Amino acid sequence: MHTMTLSYPDDLLITTGKSPQELEQELTLLLAVKLFELRRLSIGKAAELCRMSKPKFLFELGRLRVPAINLDDDQIVDELRDD
Repeated sequence: MHTMTLSYPDDLLITTGKSPQELEQELTLLLAVKLFELRRLSIGKAAELCRMSKPKFLFELGRLRVPAINLDDDQIVDELRDD
């Protein structure tokens, strides 16, 4: 597994009111959510990135108001088509 280092100013901890661990966990979650939203990661891979179970990640998607079903218009039509 690769590691990424992200520098952030100390005042970010003050403004968020979070500990370094909480802030880093939140930033990792937000990265995973955005990559899922952009269709770069599946739900499973996004959950894995932020070290969460799939149900917990789905809960976080709901909390952040990000749709868990990420289909484009053509995929929705295919799903709704009578075969």
